[in-house]
Amino acid sequence: MGKAMKQGLVARKRGMTQVFGEDGNAVPVTVLEAGPCTVVQVKTRANDGYDALQLGFEGKRKNVPKPMAGHFRKAGVAPTRILREFRLESVDGYQVGQRLTVDLFKPGDVVDVTGVTKGQGFQGGVKRHGWFGGDATHGSMFHRAPGSIGGSSDPSRVFPGHRLPGRMGGLRVTMSHLEVVRVLTEQNLLLVKGAVPGATGGLVVVRQSAKLSKRQHKAVKKV
Repeated sequence: MGKAMKQGLVARKRGMTQVFGEDGNAVPVTVLEAGPCTVVQVKTRANDGYDALQLGFEGKRKNVPKPMAGHFRKAGVAPTRILREFRLESVDGYQVGQRLTVDLFKPGDVVDVTGVTKGQGFQGGVKRHGWFGGDATHGSMFHRAPGSIGGSSDPSRVFPGHRLPGRMGGLRVTMSHLEVVRVLTEQNLLLVKGAVPGATGGLVVVRQSAKLSKRQHKAVKKV
């Protein structure tokens, strides 16, 4: 099964902090405000060709376009700012209007977190690709420039895919096998061990891990 077959929630990254484990050691964690999410649409194999849930996150949306307003009106739920779809192996037991909260997870669970990395803007080759650059000595006149990227006689062109300066960041990235350290149900907060993509306040998607981690593989082999 692929990553899209696991249930999850839409969340906001609220920053990083640390908590102390039972052994007294500090554990760096990312605080995620996960849910509550409302089921806006239930897709089935019979009607749509696959099983999935469309979840709405963060209400009080203003100036809703008419097509979207009709979509929410048909579901009988209040408009939300964010809509995300989660494919599942089965949607049995789910219904439109149902609220999914952070108690979907529990401490010790392994999750995958998907988000958009921080944008770094346009950067040169030294920062983007780790080029060494020229000498830093007086009179060098060549420090961080790209230099020659294609000979005039042979090959007389620049090969496709050649590394060049360009934009960095702003990519969709998934951090896999992150451990859930704590679940604060009343505050809708999920504390995940380690860092997740994106800036503070950024939108992320938290799913149950699609693949077993190395530690889980070892445990399965022992059994």
